[in-house]
Amino acid sequence: MMRYYVLLAALIPACGACVVTHKQDDPTRELAEARVRPGISVLVRDSIHLIRNKRIGLLTNQTGIDEKRVSDIDVLLSPRVRAEGVKLVQIFAPEHGLRGTEDRENLASGVDAKSGLPVFSLYGRQTIAPPDSILRNLDALVFDLQDIGTRTWTYVGAMIYSMRASARVKKPFIVLDRPNPITGYVVEGPVLDSAHSNSDDPTPTKAGQAFALYPMPLRHGMTMGELALFYNDVLKINADLHVVPVQNWRRDVWFDLTGLPWVKPSPNLPTLQSAMLYPAIVPFEATNMSVGRGTPDAFQHVGAPWLDAVKTVALLKEREIPGVRFTAEQFRPVNATDQKYSGQLIPGIKVTVTNRSSLQAARVGATLLWAINKTAGDKLTIKERNFDMLFGSPSVRRALLRGEDPDTLIDREFRAAYNFRESTRRYLIYK
Repeated sequence: MMRYYVLLAALIPACGACVVTHKQDDPTRELAEARVRPGISVLVRDSIHLIRNKRIGLLTNQTGIDEKRVSDIDVLLSPRVRAEGVKLVQIFAPEHGLRGTEDRENLASGVDAKSGLPVFSLYGRQTIAPPDSILRNLDALVFDLQDIGTRTWTYVGAMIYSMRASARVKKPFIVLDRPNPITGYVVEGPVLDSAHSNSDDPTPTKAGQAFALYPMPLRHGMTMGELALFYNDVLKINADLHVVPVQNWRRDVWFDLTGLPWVKPSPNLPTLQSAMLYPAIVPFEATNMSVGRGTPDAFQHVGAPWLDAVKTVALLKEREIPGVRFTAEQFRPVNATDQKYSGQLIPGIKVTVTNRSSLQAARVGATLLWAINKTAGDKLTIKERNFDMLFGSPSVRRALLRGEDPDTLIDREFRAAYNFRESTRRYLIYK
């Protein structure tokens, strides 16, 4: 059976059914890729004119650092930058807070202990926009958050809402770009059903969906700056948008070859391996299974007390899914923030990436659902709407639960993902 990848459109032959083979990772490139510089470094070296003599706000968290691990806050408060007339006067923080340690709702605003600057929380019961009243007192809003390359990431919602707010008050919006940690080379997985997407700002009477914004594939293959260009256009936000690009990054480069320090983008994404598997595992948040919250390997395994892990792994191994290995392995969530089986030793399925160049996360997630459903029956429960907003396709979910072949189903999603890459080509910054 055919197994598809969506790469940069220029690399894909014009054929209805074809297999594109990835180039293998080349460890000898590590020294060359170590010269990658994030947007914050490029801003102060080459693009300081964007913030010179301005009162600025900064939307960031623990991922907003330069290549030497210096935080954006410290960079923008440094004598060198302040000598350019730059005044950092306001900080905004997304889900998980300024330090990225909180995994709960209703995060309070406050004061950053180190800088003494006010911090306005953009995460209550959901992600919200910065208040117009605060933005009016600024000359520009600077944005620097690490995306992880998956459609379900709420930091993208924070960016869209903030961009829209900046446009309302006619203030420049400056995105400091960062690499896509799981590369910008692959686009794959179901496109979010338009019936489940909502890019509108939240209101007192209607919730927003910062994790389900727009009909795009599960793994979108773009950076935060490219997403900003895309959304500013297709959503007709019309912000005064400036993207400060990453220097020396290519689309096929994984994060660990950039030379940049890895910082957990959220409390439950401890490693790049977790980020690789996140698009495969995150839909199971909408089931009665643990995804490993409260363990050192969150989003690298799934489990539940009722799971027949050995039987399910045997089914998975028969599928010969490329790029991963499945093993039956117990785990114990501790103080799990999703309240699933905390303190219990439960049967689990560990997913290990063996060849990331061959990894198709959506195929892994689909096959997991297919196999678990076959062995668990009615023990598996799913919050259907929530699952569909994460995985993207109600029709694929229903077909998997009927027992249809997961490879055939995922292969059918190729064309829509390919069309999305074609439609976004004009917004891509990097080769």
